[in-house]
Amino acid sequence: MASDDTLQGIHHVSAVTGRASYNVQFYTQTLGLRLVAKTVNQDDTSSYHLFYADTHGTPGTDLTFFDIARARDQHDGTGLITGTSLRVRGEAALQAWAEHLDAVGVRRTPIHQRAGRATITLYDAEGQTLHLVDDAPDVDRVPDTTPWTQSPVDSDYAIQGLGPVEITVDADAPTRQVLTDVLGLAPARDYVVEASDSDVDLPHPPDTATVFSIGDGGAAAELHLIERSDAGRGWLGKGGVHHVALRTPNEDTIADWHERITSAGLNVSPIIDRHYFTSIYVREPGGILIEIATDTGAPFPVEEADAGKVTLPPALEPDRASIEDKLTPIEAASEPVA
Repeated sequence: MASDDTLQGIHHVSAVTGRASYNVQFYTQTLGLRLVAKTVNQDDTSSYHLFYADTHGTPGTDLTFFDIARARDQHDGTGLITGTSLRVRGEAALQAWAEHLDAVGVRRTPIHQRAGRATITLYDAEGQTLHLVDDAPDVDRVPDTTPWTQSPVDSDYAIQGLGPVEITVDADAPTRQVLTDVLGLAPARDYVVEASDSDVDLPHPPDTATVFSIGDGGAAAELHLIERSDAGRGWLGKGGVHHVALRTPNEDTIADWHERITSAGLNVSPIIDRHYFTSIYVREPGGILIEIATDTGAPFPVEEADAGKVTLPPALEPDRASIEDKLTPIEAASEPVA
C-alpha cells in the first residue's frame, strides 16, 4: 500500500468553459454528475468555479470548470492536458453509455482499447475530450465513492469518479524525470491507442503512450504521458484543461511535498488554503500545471448547490453582494443536452 507521503491518485481536474449554463446542463443532465459547489474562482471572483462530483464531492471524483466567457478557443498541441477520464463499472455500462450518448446527439467514438481498458471517447460542445473507461479490472484499487443517482443516468451505469489523465509534451525525457524522481510516480507500461473504425477520430492517437502509476496505481491513479515531437505548442482555452491535481492526505504531507519540490529546484507556489482542500502548484518542464491537494478540508456545500446558491469561502463572504452582482445567472435544465 502507498504510504502517507506517497501521492495516492487523481484528486481533481480543472478545465475551462465559456458557457456556464450549458456546462451545468451537460455535466449534470447528460453525464449525471452532481453539482456539489457553485462558487467563484478565488483568483478572479468575477467568474464561476463549478464543481461536479459524486454525491458528497469525494476526493478523486471532482471535475471542475472555471467559467471564462471571454476565453479564446483551445488550440491543440503540446504542453497541454489532452484527455480526462471518467470511470464506469463494466463493459455493459459502456454499451449503455454508447446508446445514451447517441440518443442525445453527443459526438463519440466506438468502444476501443486505451491502456488495456475498454473506453469511449466523447466530446462536449466546446470540444472537451473525455474518456469513459471501464474500471472493473481495477476495482480492488479504486477508492470508495457514492455515485450520484438522482439524475437522468441509470444508477447501474453512473460515473464512479475520475480515471487516468493524459498529458502531451513535445519531449518526454524532462517530464519523465520530474514524474519519477520528484513526484515519485512509477512507469508501469506502454500502450498504443487502438485505431478508430468510424468517422469520429480518436484524439491524437500516439505511436506510444506511457502509463505512470500514482501510488498503488490503477484506473483512478494514473497519468498517461504522450510525446508528440512533430506537433507545435498548444495553448489553453475553452474546451481545454487548466490543471490536474494529485492526492495527498493532509496538511502535514502537503508541507512535506512543498519542501521536496522546492529542494528539487522547481518553482512551486506557496501552500494555499482553498477551503475545500489545501494545495500547491508546480509546472513541470513540458508545460503541464500539476497541483497537489489534500483530502482534508471543508465539506462541499451540496445542499446550497442543489438550491442554486452561490457558495463563498469565509474570506469572501463579506463581499457577497459585489461578487454576485458581477455574475451572470446560470440557467437550469431538466433534460440531457449534447
